[in-house]
Order: sequence, then C-alpha cells, then structure tokens
Amino acid sequence: MTFRIERRSGVAAYQQIVRQTKQALRLGQLTPGDKLPSAAEVVAATAINPNTVLKAYRELESEGLVEARQGIGTFVRRSLAQPGAAADSPLHEGLRAWMASAREADLGREDVAALLSAGLDAYFPSDPDAPCPEPGPTTPVRRAGEER
Repeated sequence: MTFRIERRSGVAAYQQIVRQTKQALRLGQLTPGDKLPSAAEVVAATAINPNTVLKAYRELESEGLVEARQGIGTFVRRSLAQPGAAADSPLHEGLRAWMASAREADLGREDVAALLSAGLDAYFPSDPDAPCPEPGPTTPVRRAGEER
C-alpha cells in the first residue's frame, strides 16, 4: 500500500493515512494478515514525520483494525469490505461506467465530488431514521422566470 499525502487539503496527514487505510480495507485491497508499510517506508515515500505515521497506526489499532507486533510490523486484524464494494462487483462496475460518463460530459473532479456528496446526503443521511428518496426520476428544479 502506498499513502498519498495532500499537504494543501487541510486534513492532517495522520487522518489521511487513517482514511486511506480504511478505504483499502473497505475495497478489499487490504485483508486480515496483510502487513502495512513500516513507518520508515511511509516517511521515505511521503516525507512526513515518523510520529505522524505512528499516530495513524495507533488510531487504527485502537479501532481494532490493525495490530502492532513488536519488532515485526503492523498487520491488518479485520476487514471492512462489503460484498458490494469489491472491485469485481456490479456496483463497482456501475460506478466506473458512471465516472466514464461524467468525464465524457466534461465534468471536473469538483463537479463529480459535488454530485457524489449530494447523492450521499440524499441516500445515506446522517440520521438513520430519515426517509431516503424513492429510486426513479427526480423532480426538475424550476428556475425564476420559467413557465410551469
């Protein structure tokens, strides 16, 4: 696994490592027994402080996702993968096709992120009791001056 640290993102480097590790666990890219890169390897690849890497690994360990083995390294304890999130799942393929369509429509990364964020908010609200919209066509938004 290779970590990418975006220094201008406003997100602390250790949080980026935690998020990227969890994403790899969800997508099945990391599975129980896999070894995470050593702090020295991450430092060499990203030029961040070793304590930053250790802080991220400690947080992952406190969540029960990894375990540190003295003198050997840090290993994945459990997966977060769901069958629908696997790289070969129909949902993953549908998302790939949607992304290709978005790119063909000349949408930029920020546009796609806004669409995904709006979809997440609509279909996966923070309040688990909130109603989700029914699948199907959406009601068009009427702009000022448009006829009904």
